[in-house]
Amino acid sequence: MSPSAMLWTGRILTGLFALFMLGASISPKLLQMPVAEETMAQLGWPAGYAFTIGIIELACLVLYLIPRTSVLGAVLMMALLGGAMATQIRAGSPLFTHILFSLYLGLFMWGGLWLRDPRLRALFPIMRDQSDAADQEDPAALRMSSR
Repeated sequence: MSPSAMLWTGRILTGLFALFMLGASISPKLLQMPVAEETMAQLGWPAGYAFTIGIIELACLVLYLIPRTSVLGAVLMMALLGGAMATQIRAGSPLFTHILFSLYLGLFMWGGLWLRDPRLRALFPIMRDQSDAADQEDPAALRMSSR
């Protein structure tokens, strides 16, 4: 995939993640919609925590969307999603539809960041460069390049 295509695919995934978080999680909490408090109560949270969690989610999302702080935002968002997963486990929710949903969101979020940030791709390569693969296959080439 060309760098331009990777960048745009990453931006689209990031945008979809941001829209989903804003629409499905952050807005109901910040607008203090009854559904947010009802859902939190069903999961065992005391009344009044939804708004605070919405503020934290929004802060993590803003950090994720700013290029200079995107990795910090992703790490903090993943911590938040881990807490959501723990809450679902404690509530006895179904595994694939509720408990692992935070993991699905996290993979989507990190995938978007990985595609749009070459530094992250260098840190976590999925495939080796062709030159690295050739060096691994030919030990003599590896010895020659180290001189």
